[in-house]
Amino acid sequence: MNDEQLLRYSRQVMLPQMDFEGQQRLLNSHVLVIGLGGLGSPVALYLAAAGVGQLTLVDNDEVELSNLQRQIIHREQSLGQEKVTSAAETIATLNKEVTVNIIAQRLDQTALEQQVSMVDVVVDCSDNFETRFLLNAVTQKMNMPLVSGAAIRMEGQVTVYDPRQEGSGCYRCLYQDEGELQQTCSEVGVLSPLLGVIGSIQAVETIKLLSNIGQSLAGRLLILDAFTMQWREIKLKPNPNCPVCQSH
Repeated sequence: MNDEQLLRYSRQVMLPQMDFEGQQRLLNSHVLVIGLGGLGSPVALYLAAAGVGQLTLVDNDEVELSNLQRQIIHREQSLGQEKVTSAAETIATLNKEVTVNIIAQRLDQTALEQQVSMVDVVVDCSDNFETRFLLNAVTQKMNMPLVSGAAIRMEGQVTVYDPRQEGSGCYRCLYQDEGELQQTCSEVGVLSPLLGVIGSIQAVETIKLLSNIGQSLAGRLLILDAFTMQWREIKLKPNPNCPVCQSH
């Protein structure tokens, strides 16, 4: 690290768990963020601020006025712009040293596997089951940790699916890929800062994985009821009949 980096990240380097070695790991890391909406916004901003060296951002949507209530990485002047471009421009004003790659389209399995092969951690900030199931299948197949978050109404959940850790299960162990009723924020609403809470935890878990510190959420699902401000923790065990994680 140079002198400017030492000053920029000094409050983080001061942490005995992080120190210079952990910060250097962050600087050398590459993270794939899927979705630049309500969850992807705080994730991308905090990873960039913390000094993750390279981010690849994937989203096929454009910025709309209704996004600005919760998608804090975008600005009014970004309306009509691709979300990945808007996000990259905001990150550049925050930390010019971060390398940002943008992909303004949905990735099929082959393209996703190619991107996953080049990174250290994948963060799922998507808003649909199809993408989540695909991300889970690919990351399990490629032995890649997946930091997963979701939020709707006044409820949120976050966990880590880490195939490198025995007994942690996967997204398919928790949800069936047939007959699921998917609700969206546009249909039932969502409290703006709830996404910031869940996205920030995703960023924390990502940083811990990259810098090799602390205990991850692998094997545990955190559920937040923001209406009563109560957290619950559920242990996640692998489904012995899971067609995804039990097949690898």
